[in-house]
Amino acid sequence: MIKAVLVMNTQGKPRLAKFYEFQPVEQQQEAIRNVFSVLCSRPEHVSNFVDAESFFGPDSRLVYKHFATLYFVFIFDSSENELAMLDLIQVFVETLDKCFRNVCELDIVFNYSKLHTILDEIILGGQVLETSSTEVMKAIEEIARCFLFPFWFFTWSFFFT
Repeated sequence: MIKAVLVMNTQGKPRLAKFYEFQPVEQQQEAIRNVFSVLCSRPEHVSNFVDAESFFGPDSRLVYKHFATLYFVFIFDSSENELAMLDLIQVFVETLDKCFRNVCELDIVFNYSKLHTILDEIILGGQVLETSSTEVMKAIEEIARCFLFPFWFFTWSFFFT
């Protein structure tokens, strides 16, 4: 099971923090600080897999990818495959790139709800739902169409009454 998904910049500011297991806010903040301290102290040429038992409990692993000014981090237990989680980060980033046309930190900051919607199409309740970025994009486009229809319906009905 996936325990958490974090996106943070290179200064350690969290841009997305989604925990799939309950933790009080203080523990979440402490975990984010600990994850960042581990990531920023690692050299570029070492593995992207880290034991996360010290701050997420026993049987926890962490996988991350560093793109430009952002770290994408997944924390999970032993029931998940490490390489599959690394690939899932790639799917997440590819989907963000398709949505925002070369995603950057500002896209994540100003489109927070869209980011959560994309993540919810990939992972829900700590379980992987979809591993294809094209299928995720189809779902996102369908959601966007659903939200546009009521707007048009209410706008036109307003003019005709």
